[in-house]
Formats: sequence, structure tokens, C-alpha cells
Amino acid sequence: MTESLAKLEPLRALNAICPYYTMFPLDFPLRVLRGRAEAGDWVVDPFCGRGTTNFAARLLGLPSFGMDSSPVAVALTSAKLADARVSDVVRVATSILESMPQDVYTPQGEFWELAYERSVLKRVCWLRKDLLRDCSSDSRLLLRAILLGALHGPKTKVAASHLSNQCPRTFAPKPDYAVKFWRKRRLKPPKVDVIDVVRTRARRFLAKRPEQTLARVVLGDSRVAGAMGKQKFRWAITSPPYYGMRTYIPDQWLRSWFLGGPSKVAYRPPEKEMDHGSASLFAADLRKVWKGLALSAHDDAKLVIRFGGIADRDVDPMELLKESLEDSGWLLTTAVSAGDANAGRRQATQFVHGGPAPKEEHDYYAVLA
Repeated sequence: MTESLAKLEPLRALNAICPYYTMFPLDFPLRVLRGRAEAGDWVVDPFCGRGTTNFAARLLGLPSFGMDSSPVAVALTSAKLADARVSDVVRVATSILESMPQDVYTPQGEFWELAYERSVLKRVCWLRKDLLRDCSSDSRLLLRAILLGALHGPKTKVAASHLSNQCPRTFAPKPDYAVKFWRKRRLKPPKVDVIDVVRTRARRFLAKRPEQTLARVVLGDSRVAGAMGKQKFRWAITSPPYYGMRTYIPDQWLRSWFLGGPSKVAYRPPEKEMDHGSASLFAADLRKVWKGLALSAHDDAKLVIRFGGIADRDVDPMELLKESLEDSGWLLTTAVSAGDANAGRRQATQFVHGGPAPKEEHDYYAVLA
């Protein structure tokens, strides 16, 4: 695989279809795979997040497999592996809204009244209901991801690109804080044309479409034995959750709602999340993932992990990662600094929200033991 970065540049737009916390730069997996991976090599990511590894594989014409326990992550990754024209996506959105009845159920409460103009909220809720009923086609997968990206974000003085009142783009605002913010500034939700927003964003992300490759994305727990299936791979490129980061669900609650979740913030961590009780328990959970990967790997497979930490946890992330690789079937060969997470749009800097600075991140390279 020797595709030049310049040749791939016009095809990158789809990677930005929706922001997501657990994201590393696209150049990271591209750099690992370019010039090393061969045609037909499967690429996997057991913590696929917003699908950056899978999208890099697609750009290079490689088949890929992704898994994540977050429905938002799986929705975004699925969209990045789909293919449809702008007109197809707009036609689906238009068709859904043309079937909208007079009475549409909408969530009640001050937050919803101030977050979305009434007619916009009705359309969002109807699109949500229809896409929950059927999201099997590529056009619908892409429409769903476009709406997830447009669901909340900053108001603009020119053409609207988001559907909400003034909001952060990456994480969903918490209702109590948001209501106070909007009321204090007398901000009202804009009455935007939902189809215009969909069309504008579809043109941005689908103007140049990469060739489709064989790919599969699964909603699941990569710690479970056999989760990776029977497909043998040669490259695993991933960035697992960082120890101590437990706000994935509440910080994506609006997008989770659009995918069928509750219409209020669930602050309690999900029961099946990684064990953050101690560094050793967390390392043991990661070890389960690495062991599962080893069982699905070709003899010459490579495992590349980007990992760091947050400063309010008195744990050396390098030692934690090394511990997780012990008796996992993988042998650590190299650890290279990826720099301070403040230097790029990476996990730790996205989560601290003005808190302590993140620790240095490293890229870890391992081979089968």
C-alpha cells in the first residue's frame, strides 16, 4: 500500500462526518499502514470509536473489522464504511419527512423547549423514529450519521450547519447548565430547514467518495472470548479508553438519545464498561482484549496501541499498558512518544473540560509472542 497522502487528501472529508471524543488523527493509522500493509490484509480495531482506523483502511483499499460497546461509535463507523450519493441521502431524508404526521411525540421539559425550535424538534423526532425502524441501507446509515453530527453545535451567522440552540459541537450540554446558559443570554433555538442542513453537510462529506472495501462493524464487548470472530487479521490499530475516563455515555447523551437511548442524562456508568476500580483491574480487562486479538491474528500480525492517561489518576499509563500486555500473547517491541495530548485532538484533552492537563501519550508496537 503506497498511496500518497496527497492523493488521499480529497477523500478524507467523510472522516469528519461527526465529532467524537475517542478520536486520534487519521494520519496515525495511515502512517502505520502505508507502505507496510499488503493488499487483502485485514485491519481490526477492538475499540473503534468513530471509526478512524476503519476509514484509514478504506482509503487504502484494505478490508476491516471494528467493534465498540457504544451505539454512537458503531453508527459513525458504519457510516464511514457506507457509500451513497448526496442526492440519495437527501431523497431519503425528504421522503421520511414527507410522511410525518401532524402529531409527533417529542420529549418534554425546559431543556427540549430551549434546545430546539418546536417544528425542528418534531422533524428530528420523526427522523429518529423512522431511522430506528430501518437503518439498513447505505443512504440511511449516512443520513443517521449526518444528523448525529448536526444534532448539536454552535449557532452561526450564515447558513445553519446545526439544528440546536448554541451548544458545544463535540459533547452534549448537560440540561441544567444549558438552560441557565440560554436563559441568561436570552438565546432562542433557530428555526432551521432540516433538509437544507442535511444537504449542506452531505455535500461537504460526500463530494468525493472513497472506493468501498469489505468491512464489518459490530456493537459488542471486545473483552468477550471470540468477540473478534474467525476472520484472521494482520493489523490491529486501536486506542482503548484511558484509565479514569468514565464520562463517555453522559457526554454523548443527546446522540445516544437519537439512537434510541433515554431523553435524559444517565450519569451512572454502564454496567459492562471497563473496570476502573483499580489500575490492575483495568489492565486485566485490557489483557482480555489483547488475548482475544491474539487468537484471531496471523502469525506475522502487528498490534499498535495509542495510550495515555489523565493527570488526576496517579498511575503511569506506560506501566499500566505494559502490565496489560503481560501473558496476553503479545510481545511489546517499541514504545514511541506521540506527544502531549494537548498537541492534537486526542482522548485526554477532550475529556478534561478545563481540568488537569493530560499525560503524554505513546504508541506501542507489539508482535505475537
